[in-house]
Amino acid sequence: MSDKRELPWGADSHGFSWGGRELSASGFEDDRGDADPSVRAAAAAVLSDPTVDAELQLMEQVAAARWLVPIVAVPVDTEIHNGMRVEGHAEMAAVTLTGANGESALPIFSGVDSLAAWDSEARPVPVTAERAGQAAISEGCATILLDLGSEYAVALRPSMVWALASGQTWQPSHLDPFVAKSVARAVAEEDVVEAHRLAAAQAGSGGLQITLSLAPGLTHDDVAALATRIGERLATDGEFRARVDAVAFTIEAAH
Repeated sequence: MSDKRELPWGADSHGFSWGGRELSASGFEDDRGDADPSVRAAAAAVLSDPTVDAELQLMEQVAAARWLVPIVAVPVDTEIHNGMRVEGHAEMAAVTLTGANGESALPIFSGVDSLAAWDSEARPVPVTAERAGQAAISEGCATILLDLGSEYAVALRPSMVWALASGQTWQPSHLDPFVAKSVARAVAEEDVVEAHRLAAAQAGSGGLQITLSLAPGLTHDDVAALATRIGERLATDGEFRARVDAVAFTIEAAH
C-alpha cells in the first residue's frame, strides 16, 4: 500500500517550505538567447585571415560575451534485464568532445540558434566567458570550440582558454611581457647565446618562435643540447606553459 501525502501549498517537491530561502541571481534572467553579432563577425574574420590583430579582436569580444554551454541527459545505472539493456535514470552533464589526437574540447555557443542547429535536444546554460574557461579546465579540455558546426566556428587554443579562465586579457605569446621575461631567464644561463629574439610562428598556430644567436664553433650536437636545456627550463614554468601554445627554436650565427 503506497503512502501518498499531500504537500502543503508553498512547499517544494521535498515537502520543505521555500520560506527563508535565498536564491542568488545568475545575471542572465532577461537573456533571450540571442547571439551578439560582433562575436560572430570577429570569429568569421579570424577564419578568413588568422592574423594577430584578428585574434586579439576575437578574444576581446569573446571575453565580454555571454556563452551557452550545452547540457545533455546522460543515462546512468543501466543494467541488463532479460537480455535487454534497461536504463535506470538520466543525469544532466556538460558535453565534451574528443578529437583524433585524443585531446578533449568544450563546445560553447553564442546563441540558441547555433546551439539548436548543432543539437536540438541540448539544454542551454548561460555563463560568462570566464566561467566557460573554468568549466573547460575542470573538464580536462585544452580547447574551446565556438559555435561548432556553423560557418563561423572557430577553436580557442589552450593559451586563450587559460586567459579566459583566469580573467586575464589574452596576449600573443611573442608580445607577452611575462613570456619575454621567462625566455630571458632561461637563456641567460647559456654563455654561448649572445642574443635572442621572439616572434610569432605560423599564423593561427599560437606558436612562439625563439631565435638564438650563437657564438661560433658549436657542433650540431652542442646546439641540440643547448635547445633542450633551454626548453626544459621553460617547461618547469607552469604559467609560461599556460601562456604559450607551442615553442620552436631557430638558430643563427651571432653578428
